[in-house]
Amino acid sequence: MQTPNPPIISLTTDFGERDGYVGIMQGVILSICPNVTLTKLSHLIPAQDVQTAAFVLYQSFNYYPTHTIHCVVVDPGVGSKRRGIAVRTDWGTFVGPDNGVFSLVFSAPNVNVLEAVTLTNPAYQLPVVSSTFHGRDIFAPAAAHLAKGIPLHRLGPPAINLVRLAWAGPTDYKPCRVIHIDHFGNLILSLTEKDIDNPDHVAFAIAGKIIKSLRRTFTDVAEGDLLAYVGSTKHHVEIAIRNGNAAQTLSTKVGDVVELLED
Repeated sequence: MQTPNPPIISLTTDFGERDGYVGIMQGVILSICPNVTLTKLSHLIPAQDVQTAAFVLYQSFNYYPTHTIHCVVVDPGVGSKRRGIAVRTDWGTFVGPDNGVFSLVFSAPNVNVLEAVTLTNPAYQLPVVSSTFHGRDIFAPAAAHLAKGIPLHRLGPPAINLVRLAWAGPTDYKPCRVIHIDHFGNLILSLTEKDIDNPDHVAFAIAGKIIKSLRRTFTDVAEGDLLAYVGSTKHHVEIAIRNGNAAQTLSTKVGDVVELLED
């Protein structure tokens, strides 16, 4: 059985690029489904950082074709009782640990979970499953078999009550928090543009600083100044320093509260 479109698998891990772990997963996938297109979303997720992986996937998934299979292995609970899952939505299929890494995607607007299973069928795993590398032995084979056209239900029984992160989605913004810090040190907030009634009469309080109104882009302020603006990720508000690193300057971390001040 073949899928109607050329199969695509995206890979997201915290494996880095020094060791052979990513290449091993790719080899397993290609051995099962040689005609698949493999694409790297990121292999530089901080180790065991499920929140960052969840955000990076949420930031990116809807730019892929809707038949893409997204395989995510950021799995600090590997070998424990946490489930492996595969979930089919109208925006792609997601394979990985049931630790909340998919919860932001599943809470995003216009995403409907259509089917979810627990990955327990040994026919779609490697013959020997280690207790520390389910990316190789369970998740990569599952993604590859799905890319080859195997129906989701064959991989295992239905999965219910999927694990959710504390910040469950873009509408859950109260209190407003920093939900991601990007490579540039920009602070991405749980707040979105639609949550602000009047962009000209809003201010943000963080680390003893007040940032007034929303700007359009970085050059709207002087070099070294703080600004708030609507960023490129699904209309989330961001805080930055022009040509600087806001996270370092403000000593901010993910989860910190940003007070919203509106007239």
